[in-house]
Amino acid sequence: QGRIDRPLSGLGIETVRACRLPAELQQLRWYCSPLQRARQTAELLKIENPVIENAITEMHWGDWEGRILKPLRKQLGDAMRENEARGLDFCPPRGESPRQVQQRLQPWLKSIGQQRKDCGAIVHKGIIRCIYAMAFDWNMQGESPVKFDWLAAHEFEVDQSGHLQAHYLSRNIRL
Repeated sequence: QGRIDRPLSGLGIETVRACRLPAELQQLRWYCSPLQRARQTAELLKIENPVIENAITEMHWGDWEGRILKPLRKQLGDAMRENEARGLDFCPPRGESPRQVQQRLQPWLKSIGQQRKDCGAIVHKGIIRCIYAMAFDWNMQGESPVKFDWLAAHEFEVDQSGHLQAHYLSRNIRL
């Protein structure tokens, strides 16, 4: 979907309702993307008063906003394969590359690191992938080194300067 600001679908609502944050995660200070689907997710997870943070808005897909990747790959063929092979510099027309997303995230990550307190964030798949790439120096070429469980809490470690440590943990939050 990119930055198209739609609410969660019925299936999305059911899926989130089947999840529960452990008590230790509920007590964290929470940040949330300003997009409706993220705010709804926070509400359904019973996260009270999350800080709305523009830096963690999903990647901007430009001309491809709202398009489905598989048919887009078929339509664009070699041009899409060449663009995807650029990894961090993959960029939709009039959109944002993962490298640009990482640059956008850096001041927020630095502020998180300087707080020296655990926190949580309701974000999008593209943001999680970009943060993982930063932590593990993954150039985003080819398949991800890990299979992300999109119904999980993803844990990363940030130092005081905002640099991500090579630490990643996925916690199941399904009931």
